[in-house]
Amino acid sequence: MSTSNDAPGGAATEQANVQTVIEARIDPDENTEDRTSDIGSEISSNSSVSSSVYEFRIENGRRYQTYREGSESRSLSCFHLQTDVYNQEYHYPIDERESERLGEAPYLPILTHLCSSRLKFNVPSDLQHWLCLGSFRNKLGLAPPNDEGSSVKRVLDLGTGTGLWAIEFGDEHPEAEVIGVDIVPPQSVGSVPPNVLFEIDDIDETWTYSQPFDYIHSRMMTSSISDWKKYLQKCFDHLEPNGYLELQEADLFPQSDDGTLKPDAAIIQSCENVQKACTIFGRPFASIPDLATIMTEVGFEDVVLTKNKWPMNSWPKDQHYKTLGAWSLENYLQGIEGWTMPAFTKGLGWTKDQVQVFLIDVRNEMKDRTIHAYWPVYSIYGRKPVPAPDGTKSQYEN
Repeated sequence: MSTSNDAPGGAATEQANVQTVIEARIDPDENTEDRTSDIGSEISSNSSVSSSVYEFRIENGRRYQTYREGSESRSLSCFHLQTDVYNQEYHYPIDERESERLGEAPYLPILTHLCSSRLKFNVPSDLQHWLCLGSFRNKLGLAPPNDEGSSVKRVLDLGTGTGLWAIEFGDEHPEAEVIGVDIVPPQSVGSVPPNVLFEIDDIDETWTYSQPFDYIHSRMMTSSISDWKKYLQKCFDHLEPNGYLELQEADLFPQSDDGTLKPDAAIIQSCENVQKACTIFGRPFASIPDLATIMTEVGFEDVVLTKNKWPMNSWPKDQHYKTLGAWSLENYLQGIEGWTMPAFTKGLGWTKDQVQVFLIDVRNEMKDRTIHAYWPVYSIYGRKPVPAPDGTKSQYEN
């Protein structure tokens, strides 16, 4: 856990064969007459999935995904069901409230503040997606395949979620075949380019891809992976030589650079409890900077780690970060009950009422503009080198 961090920002450093770039310190808005923040005050399918794929369970008033052993592989429009046996539960809700946060919320009017050039076709307004675009200055990623004029052949989007990243990358790269994969179908899909395919699969299981990829993109998977070294090795083994892997991850714990986020804050306590529960589930949140080191251990070269910041609310003075903070607040306010309820009740034995009472303090802190907190969000990418002359393969290669 960390509540304060960072040397003066914007500088690149070298550590353990990883180039590190840290975003500059964010100055707070000194006008705090109104301590609380909300998004409203700051910012004036072609494809169908067979209903047989969906099976839901109701828990604490929310809907979650569950799976049945013996499910048959089948093709579903632009979706393809890869896995024959599902044996893991997905611990996050996929009901209407979560769809509003990830894929169906009416936020298009505010997107012009950060990403106006991308509002060109009918796609869901995934808040996390737009937060990443805002952090990466309207780019889908920082790895070289996202550079202007780049050309790729095969792209894999791991943990595709709403599918918006895969859709946009496929739209920008008509020469590429783009595959988006997740353990549940995309919750909301608009127009899908013909070069984009979605697959339903558990990426923690054996991968069956017969051809390698030029670019693998993995976003917000930190509590979904049981063994990160094995996961990153699979990514390495399924890349072409000189292909790139990019991870985009947010830290579980918020930080502050001026000490206004206290170690005993309710939001810190909630993160500690979520980590305890996820550890019990066997999928703890990873230390994101450590993933860069693991990438070098499995063989990636030219690894670059860039640390950006999602302000907890609209406390920053700079309008870009103020807007980003308003989005971040809305994202977390919409999602926090769905994230914490299964963790606290199933993992820690809390009652539903205990969770809801506790979250009152968490929400109040999240809206408090005198707390200058932010979530660290990272892009980590690396290149697979040309193989050794003797053709040695790793233990994970097919």
